[in-house]
Amino acid sequence: MSGAPFVVVIGPPGVGKSTVAAQLAERLGRRYVDSDALVEEREGRSISDLFVDEGEDYFRAAEQRAVLDALTEDGTVLALGGGAPMIPALTEALRAHRVLFLDIGIADAAKRIGFDKSRPLLSVNPRQSWIKTMEARRPTYEALATHRVDTAGRDVETVVAQALTVLEEGA
Repeated sequence: MSGAPFVVVIGPPGVGKSTVAAQLAERLGRRYVDSDALVEEREGRSISDLFVDEGEDYFRAAEQRAVLDALTEDGTVLALGGGAPMIPALTEALRAHRVLFLDIGIADAAKRIGFDKSRPLLSVNPRQSWIKTMEARRPTYEALATHRVDTAGRDVETVVAQALTVLEEGA
């Protein structure tokens, strides 16, 4: 598809979307784009600061604008923030793209992000918040996914290798 990312990487907090997407881009010789970094660049503030200073609605509107713009860039590997696919306009837009869902369970997510409360939506009771968030988001992630890789117990290199395989098979 011309004028579209090569693949859009989605999944919950702690799954490694940014890390995997960056390595996929490197291995494929493509440009890596991170929607959270785009928002921070455009807004001149961290996502945590946006949540605190402006609220989640403001952040989601900024995220929507950034992602819709990024979805027009040709051939990139685009990593989305965990909540981006839940924005109705983005849910709809993503249906026209190749989407890689990186999946993870609570035990592995806890090891990776430590539930240290540094993520805005996990700041109160991080473990329970993650479970509740994932229960709400999983159906959307699964519905949008054209490809899925389970990251449980796997290192980044293994996840990237499997992602490359599933993307190649589905090409």
